[in-house]
Formats: sequence, C-alpha cells, structure tokens
Amino acid sequence: MKTNKVDHICIAVKDLEAAKKIWEPVLGKSEPDDAYVDEPENINVARYYVGEVGFELMESTAPDGDVARFIEKNGEGIMLISFNVDNTREAIDELKAKNYPFIPDSRGEVARPFRDCEFAFVHPKMMNGVLLELIDDK
Repeated sequence: MKTNKVDHICIAVKDLEAAKKIWEPVLGKSEPDDAYVDEPENINVARYYVGEVGFELMESTAPDGDVARFIEKNGEGIMLISFNVDNTREAIDELKAKNYPFIPDSRGEVARPFRDCEFAFVHPKMMNGVLLELIDDK
C-alpha cells in the first residue's frame, strides 16, 4: 500500500468551543479552515490546515459516540491519525490480505462515505494503540 501523506490528525475534546480558544492562537488562526458536523460519525469538527496536513478538533454529538467513549476511556487527546491513499477500497483489500483488522460502521461496511471520497479505520489493537484512518480524499 502506498501512503501519499499524513492527511490529518484528530484531537478528541469535550468542549469544541473551549478547545478552539486554546488551539487557535497556537495555530495562528482565528477560525477553522473547515468546520462541519458529520452526523453518521456523531462528531462536530473544527479543521485547520498546517501546511498540507489537517489538524482536527472533534467533539462528540452523542453521549455514546466514538469520541465520547474515547474520552471516557483515555481522556482528551490524540485519537486518530489519517493517511491519504489513492484508493481506500484497494488499501482495505491489500491490508485485509495481510490480516489487518478493520472497524465496520453501524451497517457493517468497512469503507465509509465522506463528501466525495471514502475512508476506513484500521483497528488500534493492530496499530500500537493508534486508530488509523485511510482516506482517498483528493
């Protein structure tokens, strides 16, 4: 599998507005470069670009969402590292053939839609405790 670049890094936070006030002065920004709510993933996101790499602050929009569960177990902090790949489905097939475990969504699908691309999560038990995302965002 070819990794093109680090696409983004996600920080799980309890309070997105409070986290923005902490991080924006450090990032030299007065607002996110991209702010959105991803309803299927139960997250509210503020994305900033540092060079070509996205830096995301994420809060859960549901008490039982993945971000909320992560914070409950680990506290706030780095939750995810995302690698950009040419084709998410091909990367899934290649890594599955090498016994990498993936996390399916609520429908049982490994490849998940986002805007005009797809992403997938490699289980952290295989990745030294790090949730790895593969995304084919252009």
